Amino acid sequence: MMNVEVILNDVAIETTNFRQELLQRNGKARHKINFDFKVKSEQSHKITTLLYKNDFTVKVPTKGLKFEATIYNYSTSIIDLTVEGAVSDFKLELIEKV
Repeated sequence: MMNVEVILNDVAIETTNFRQELLQRNGKARHKINFDFKVKSEQSHKITTLLYKNDFTVKVPTKGLKFEATIYNYSTSIIDLTVEGAVSDFKLELIEKV
């Protein structure tokens, strides 16, 4: 499966299982994307701090996407990334702001 680079607030993330939708509501369309990515313990602070902001400029260059978004849903495989060498699987869904 091909990796897709997603850029959140100028932080590039290599993703897998990238999917995109265009949601229609009241005549307005909004982008929704979801993807998986791995976070190593040494990256955890940078990534979790980024996600806690919950306010993103999203760019997906290979898909021609750029929009402002918030988190729709996310999950991780493990909580404790303080253990050296630990790797967590993140799943992230972002939705375009209205």
